[in-house]
Amino acid sequence: MINELLMQFAEWLYATGGSRSIEESYYLYNWIEATHVITIMLCLGMLVFIDLRMLGLAMPGVSAVKISERLNIPMMIGFVIMFITGLLLFYAKPTYTIQSIWFRVKMVMLLAAFVNAVIFHKRLKASASSWEYEPKAPRNLQICAALSLGLWAGVVMTGRLIAYDWFHCYRELPAWLGAAAGCVAD
Repeated sequence: MINELLMQFAEWLYATGGSRSIEESYYLYNWIEATHVITIMLCLGMLVFIDLRMLGLAMPGVSAVKISERLNIPMMIGFVIMFITGLLLFYAKPTYTIQSIWFRVKMVMLLAAFVNAVIFHKRLKASASSWEYEPKAPRNLQICAALSLGLWAGVVMTGRLIAYDWFHCYRELPAWLGAAAGCVAD
């Protein structure tokens, strides 16, 4: 049921003129994709520094709160642009993307990374003054930092795998994989 609704939405989206215009454009799709990749590097580059500091693996003599505060702005700018370009990439190829197991796994990991980030920032603000100059953050923040690194690595890898059609719906797939990928019978 949900797969049918998602497919109907994707077909409606693809029928709009803008979707096909982006997909068929000689340069636009490539520029959007390049911008998406560059802003992933900006966003995750800042995030990696923050997470490594929390784990005590980078810059142990620098205030963890100051690193987080200073890197949050470029990280959020990168995230916003990355998010917008990601939506545009989906908009350009919605019927292909909605039936990708990699896209679905990426979305679950992205949601988990978002929830982890919210928890991390709440914990950071609540306890920052007591450990800010310690080489490592408290255990609960270290767990969030390690989860962040793992989840974002998974988001990047599965995002890259969307382009490959090993498990796409036009291939013969086991029933469970077809359902997970969003395959809809014609």
